[in-house]
Amino acid sequence: MEEYSVIENFEMKLSESAKDFFKETAKWAYFLSILGYIGIGFIILAGLFAGALFSAMGKVNPAMGMMGSSFGIVMAFVYFAIALLYFFPIYYLNKFASNAKTAFKNSDSETLTTSLEYLKSHYKYIGIMMVVVFSLYVLMFVGMIIAGIAASQT
Repeated sequence: MEEYSVIENFEMKLSESAKDFFKETAKWAYFLSILGYIGIGFIILAGLFAGALFSAMGKVNPAMGMMGSSFGIVMAFVYFAIALLYFFPIYYLNKFASNAKTAFKNSDSETLTTSLEYLKSHYKYIGIMMVVVFSLYVLMFVGMIIAGIAASQT
């Protein structure tokens, strides 16, 4: 006969105030995800505008040559890449909020578990992005120090 520990048999129950906090959190998360989608739309529009603007500048100023037109494509690509990076945490936040609202409406613990999985994915993505950004900051800082040392020796 197998013996189970107290922790394996533990089932957490949420109080009414905890449920209210969770519902309000889901509402705010949904609101922020909608704002995030709107922000992504603006980033895409800015990418289209920047791409068209720099391409037109390359045609107006012949001294820029091919660099002007291709720079517009590069700028548009950068904006689209930023929008793509921004999309995933917003998507996870939206899925968390909509699943949490559904879970409390239907009293479904499986949907609540799914919503918490999306919340975990949201924070995991944000955490990885912060590590990447801070790593780039450190690399830029080291590069500036090396460039400063090299410039002072000349």
